[in-house]
Amino acid sequence: MLSKSIIMPVSKVITLGLLGIPVTALSFIPSKSAPATAMVEVIKIYATPLHSTTVESALPVNVISGDELKLKQASTLGETLKNEVGVHSSFYGSVASSPIIRGLDGPRVLITQNGLDAGDASRIGADHTVSTETSTATQIEVLRGPATLFYGSGAIGGVVNVVDNRIPTSSDSLAEWLLQYNNVSDEKQGSFSLQQGMQIAGENFAVHLDGFWRDAGDYRLPADFNPHANEETQEQHNENADYLANSASKSKGFTLGTSYLFEQGFVGFSYGTMMRDYSIPGNAHNDEAEHSENNGFEEGTQAEMNQDRLQLLSEINFTDGFIKQLATKFAYTDYQHQEIEDGQIGTSFFNQSIEIKMDLYHQDYMNWQGAWTLHYKSSDFKAVGEEAFVPPSITRNLAIAWLEEKHFGQVLLQLGMRFDYVEIDAEDSFFGFHAHHSVHDQTPEQELFNRQKFIPISSSTGLVWDYQQGYNIGLSAAFSQRAPSAAELISFGPHLGANTFEVGAVFDLSLEQEQKNGEIHVELAPQTPELETAYSIDLTWRKFEGNFGFVISTFYNNIKGYYYQQNTGLFFVAEEIVAEGNEDALPVFVYQQDDVDMFGLEAEFVYQIASPLKVSVFGDFIHATLSNGDYLPRTPPMRVGALLNYQGDSYDSEVSINHYFEQNNIASLETTTPAYSLIDFNYNYYLGNLGVDVLGSDVVFYVKGQNLTDEIALVHSSFLKEVAPLPGRNFSVGLRGSF
Repeated sequence: MLSKSIIMPVSKVITLGLLGIPVTALSFIPSKSAPATAMVEVIKIYATPLHSTTVESALPVNVISGDELKLKQASTLGETLKNEVGVHSSFYGSVASSPIIRGLDGPRVLITQNGLDAGDASRIGADHTVSTETSTATQIEVLRGPATLFYGSGAIGGVVNVVDNRIPTSSDSLAEWLLQYNNVSDEKQGSFSLQQGMQIAGENFAVHLDGFWRDAGDYRLPADFNPHANEETQEQHNENADYLANSASKSKGFTLGTSYLFEQGFVGFSYGTMMRDYSIPGNAHNDEAEHSENNGFEEGTQAEMNQDRLQLLSEINFTDGFIKQLATKFAYTDYQHQEIEDGQIGTSFFNQSIEIKMDLYHQDYMNWQGAWTLHYKSSDFKAVGEEAFVPPSITRNLAIAWLEEKHFGQVLLQLGMRFDYVEIDAEDSFFGFHAHHSVHDQTPEQELFNRQKFIPISSSTGLVWDYQQGYNIGLSAAFSQRAPSAAELISFGPHLGANTFEVGAVFDLSLEQEQKNGEIHVELAPQTPELETAYSIDLTWRKFEGNFGFVISTFYNNIKGYYYQQNTGLFFVAEEIVAEGNEDALPVFVYQQDDVDMFGLEAEFVYQIASPLKVSVFGDFIHATLSNGDYLPRTPPMRVGALLNYQGDSYDSEVSINHYFEQNNIASLETTTPAYSLIDFNYNYYLGNLGVDVLGSDVVFYVKGQNLTDEIALVHSSFLKEVAPLPGRNFSVGLRGSF
């Protein structure tokens, strides 16, 4: 249940049970009802098992909720979070952008819905959309740094938890709605959320219903952007070149949930469904409606995603005995994703996942507070079709974790440990299907791929020192291990949506042989796949009282056996790997392991200049290198930003600027990404203050403007950097309300 209480004048402070640690975050957008001076809110966080009310932390977390979430909400999760400190977006043409935390994404950043895996395929390819919806969420939580203690292998880089009220935890009645239009892509959007408490036969129940709808066309490019600038002729530059081809999308969904509420807790379940149809940009190799006879890839690939999700949540509190509370979470997800070429289904992806999580809290024992966690997760993944690049596989994960905390005067100590067992079992039939470019000269006794087993271990120690009133320092040291995903290990084939040919880590390309005779020959890699092991240190300094506050964090990660995709410089054309390719060729990417050093700095400052006026400044930087000194591919650039907010009696407004520096710390075969600056603004007018009662007593009319200077912004972390810049100048208008 969400609990809030104003406790002191400052910025927003979030209590987070990260090893039982609360987290401080600075609020940039005050709500209409908030006083002019910044205040502290204590907000219960759903992403972690322990919760506290002390204003202190050993690790940083971003939390977006309320009006701030409504203003930042975008069509994808990555674009919603991209302006948060330490968070960037993979930006895949506005249709499938995922969050990047401290330079890490994909299988290292777990996306969860109410604390359980979203169950989609977004971590196997940048072209796969995240199956969560921001318009019906109540808050979004970002754990920056290793969160394997709570979530296992898939969270070595962090967690993004999308929270909604699909399973009510109180009998409160509420309703919210939103309507919005955006001119850059002719996007129309609507959403609603309803909750009603009731009594049946003297017992308390609550029902929840929410839904959303979004329809957007191709988005308009910046006026000065010319994707054909390096071509000798502009004849192919058609009349629609002002828009990014294949960037349109449609989505809709609804969720229905109910809960039984009793004195000792609650139990509830929900059903949700989501449908998202979108084009995949970057697959059209030219502007004509033609395709190459060499590889048969059609222009204008479409994707259709459908997901059904059942979820159960319960909390039971005990007044007697050593056990204080039992919290149980369960989710079953049925995910389907189809890639369509020329009206025909080319490749289909299926994922059925089951997840069960039980947190057992104990009563205080010698002033120690803590919990044990039992966690099971399974994923049955299949890719079917000629371009299926990953074999069918079943991944199972069983884990047990232990978390404790205790105060020693001004110092809070947190301890935690987790043991996982991970098993990946793939079907050999996939490799028989691809025998024409598979492992050759295998004896009957040799298996192409057998069951892989891993035992990741994670541990963490944190200290928080309240050395002076209104100040504290947090220090965290973590040892985290991650089992590789099936896609990282055994991918082999053309990934149509990503426009690449992918080869997993269990294979070894015989490059000299391939370049000699033009055939694809693959051998099993001589080395055994290993766990990815991270040694992490975080240091955070905070000031959280008075008119001026700040959070400054620095971190260092040493990751052994880091899995990454390396561009080989080779190309796949007509089932051959060649040294030189044309515009219809697919670049060959190979998953490799290497040691990586990553360090960075994150800072945010807030100053209440006067009662209605507040200024915020932030910046972040990350440096990531391989063991040979080469830079890690697609590392986000350094950036700084500033925001000025004014709050009147019936309106508030803000203007912000974010500057992204040139990224010239580039990997082999990457290109330098130019610097750019983005200027945005938003304005909210609260009609309720005028006595207007239209679809609710709290109605807000708002206007948002983004990229006001129509800047050409190329995203270095995007696979589509050269062809898909951020949208040009755009404006949104909308109404939202509650009653």
